Amino acid sequence: MTKMPVARTHGILSPTHRHLTLGIIAMVVFIAFEAMAVATAMPKAVPELDGLSLYALAFSGFFTTSLLGMVVSGEICDRRGPGLPVVAGAATFSAGLVLAGTAQSMWPFIAGRAAQGLGGGLVIVALYVVVGRSYDETLRPRIFAAMSAAWVVPSIVGPLISGLLADHASWRWVFLGLAPFVLIPLAMVLPSVRAVNGPPPSGPAVRRRRIPLALATATGMGLLQYAGTRPDLLALALCGVAAALLIPSVPRLLPPGTLTLRRGLPTVVIMRGILAGSFFGAEAFLPLMLVAERGLSSTMAGLSLTGGALGWAAGSWYQGRPRTAVPRYLLIRIGSATVSAAVALLGLVLIPAVPAILAAVIWTFGAIGMGMAMASISVLLFEFSPVEDHGSNSAAMQLSDALFSIAFVGLAGTIFGSGHGTAATSDVAVPLWVYALILAVMSALAVFGSWAAGRIRRESAPLEHVDS
Repeated sequence: MTKMPVARTHGILSPTHRHLTLGIIAMVVFIAFEAMAVATAMPKAVPELDGLSLYALAFSGFFTTSLLGMVVSGEICDRRGPGLPVVAGAATFSAGLVLAGTAQSMWPFIAGRAAQGLGGGLVIVALYVVVGRSYDETLRPRIFAAMSAAWVVPSIVGPLISGLLADHASWRWVFLGLAPFVLIPLAMVLPSVRAVNGPPPSGPAVRRRRIPLALATATGMGLLQYAGTRPDLLALALCGVAAALLIPSVPRLLPPGTLTLRRGLPTVVIMRGILAGSFFGAEAFLPLMLVAERGLSSTMAGLSLTGGALGWAAGSWYQGRPRTAVPRYLLIRIGSATVSAAVALLGLVLIPAVPAILAAVIWTFGAIGMGMAMASISVLLFEFSPVEDHGSNSAAMQLSDALFSIAFVGLAGTIFGSGHGTAATSDVAVPLWVYALILAVMSALAVFGSWAAGRIRRESAPLEHVDS
């Protein structure tokens, strides 16, 4: 009985944290709504701007600049605090929406998308730092669960509203209509951000500057993605330049031992990428598989992804319960195994006798594993990180997520493109083995992640700092 008042006043919605929690949720809702709405509006925007040949760059430009924004934000947060990245990121994101919404040709539109990516990268890392400094270890699982749940409503409503605007008004209102709304979550989180602003009490970690390395990584990933759109010798040359940029820069932006699965923090960081690569590599082709192979409408195929948002929120909620006593490395291992099983089971949908609706059920099941594992990874990141490394380690985690997502979605695209080339004409269906191979690769990556999760358990050793 004596603990009940403490429980009511010590929570993410207690008077101490309520304003910040609502502000963070509002910021995530805005980011999620933008992601869902813009993806729906793009097929209308790009043809009007006569830019179908540059369609992929409108997406890759966003992700490439977000890589740079993440690292820059981590550096600023560790040296000066999260205040500047939050404000600058929100302003840059809003300016990108305006630039894209007013663009009269494709290149200004791509520039607007790039500005959105830069601003988004700045904001997301700064939000993680604010969480690390504002919530103690007992509350972090719950705030990460709330951040996951904030994606549910935008996943359902975003495509609908965006589709109505694009079909009955103009796709431009999707971008221009969102721009002013960034001020609402910014105003809500700013007072709390100011309260934790400044360098950490122990002082910023001493490390060489990472911004040139981030610039090299972003350039390399951009070249790699552009090379994937070209079927000529120039593509090989671009891949060579990209490799020359990525090989020396990426390992220095991650904790030492990340690529060799060193125990503790390095494995936590790479697990974020492994899970993202396997899940999003499969998700990118799930709607296409349902439309092309099972004859579903785009709307019905998209609803399968809505189930994923619900499952993700449910898994994240489970890991955040105070009564959940499963060790976090085990939650990540179970989550990875769940993702692997779900991705493999999607292959059943290729069988005509299997109801297509089963895809939504399977994907919801896989997303439960993602929510459980990804939120646990975020919790462990702060548990394993000194305060002075919160910014750089948060940036490393987000960087791992982005790099693996880009790499494995790109790999799936390469497999698809190669298989599509075996069809006699563009009207001939893609061979089923193409989808099966994509699913097999992504499932195998998640199986590897389930094994690697065991290396999260640290041996008795000092905490490791991110080094360059």
